[in-house]
Amino acid sequence: MKANLVLLPGDGVGPEIVAEAAKVLKAVATRFGHDFEMTEHPVGGAAHDLCGDCLPDATLTACKAADAILLGAVGGPKWDTLPPEKRPERRALLTLRSELGLFANLRPAKVWDALKGASPLKDEIVARGIDILIVRELTGGAYFGEKGRSADRTSAYDVTPYSTHEIERVARIAFDAARRRHGRAVASRPPKVTSVDKANVLETSRLWRETVTALHAAEYADVELEHMYIDNAAMQLVRDPARFDVILTENMFGDILSDEASQITGSIGMLPSASLGAAQGGLYEPIHGSAPDIAGKGIANPLATILSAALMLRHAFGLASEADAVEQAVSDVLASGVRTADITSPSGASSAVSTSEMGDAIQAALSGL
Repeated sequence: MKANLVLLPGDGVGPEIVAEAAKVLKAVATRFGHDFEMTEHPVGGAAHDLCGDCLPDATLTACKAADAILLGAVGGPKWDTLPPEKRPERRALLTLRSELGLFANLRPAKVWDALKGASPLKDEIVARGIDILIVRELTGGAYFGEKGRSADRTSAYDVTPYSTHEIERVARIAFDAARRRHGRAVASRPPKVTSVDKANVLETSRLWRETVTALHAAEYADVELEHMYIDNAAMQLVRDPARFDVILTENMFGDILSDEASQITGSIGMLPSASLGAAQGGLYEPIHGSAPDIAGKGIANPLATILSAALMLRHAFGLASEADAVEQAVSDVLASGVRTADITSPSGASSAVSTSEMGDAIQAALSGL
């Protein structure tokens, strides 16, 4: 197949990790006979330095025309003094989500066999398995609702609006994902969705629970559905993460739970994400930030970005075999003992490989599969 991919390296370690993901995508194209045309465009603070805008019109136009987008990271202390609406996180990320209609964020949280010792959880908890997919609604709720201050600036408000349409469309993503996971080796149990809300307090959550329940009964009776309050979900995520398969929740709750899940796996440098919409191929990025303190040192872990590219292959193009091959290559390289500094034990830190060397190892594993 032929696909037009837009690469947005961004800030900090972004250019380094995107370069390694591009290397892996080229290896996939060679092995499986695809034609991936990849073009880079400025975004974030780097774009602001270049032209005074964190999301230039040309970049947005290219993203809208692309089959899929791979993003590195945006932001850093250098641009923290910009007005809020012009900062990289808001101007670039939130605008891209809104303009591209990316309403569902998928964050897998998995403990790789070779990295079980990195999880801060007890061995007996990790042994039960941690392989969760968090589906977060991305364009509604308090982050996008009306907000403001009183005239005397002593009180504030953030409205949390949701419609049945917004809830149904992201719930479908979660139910469909549970079905797909059940069809793969990643899940040996029946498909299950845990819908997280605060229906005992919030009217928005009551609508959320009613809508998800109705959709489940009408279209997804083969998928197990449970409802859970956000406070209990946060507790259960560290107490017994193996009980979860797919977690479905609203924007703010999803932001919190997905960051919690990233920590129980032991390394934020291993976690990818996908932001999906109704039609466009989606935006794919690692969940870690721009890490300006290590930018340019060649020590950043590119695996989250490489795994984001695997999500792109799976969700944007339906290339399941190619995505499986990338994930298997990551597993094999980790099993062989290859590590970047962030996933190397203190006693073995001297043997850590560089960002580009890790990319080379994944590329070689792909070629040899």
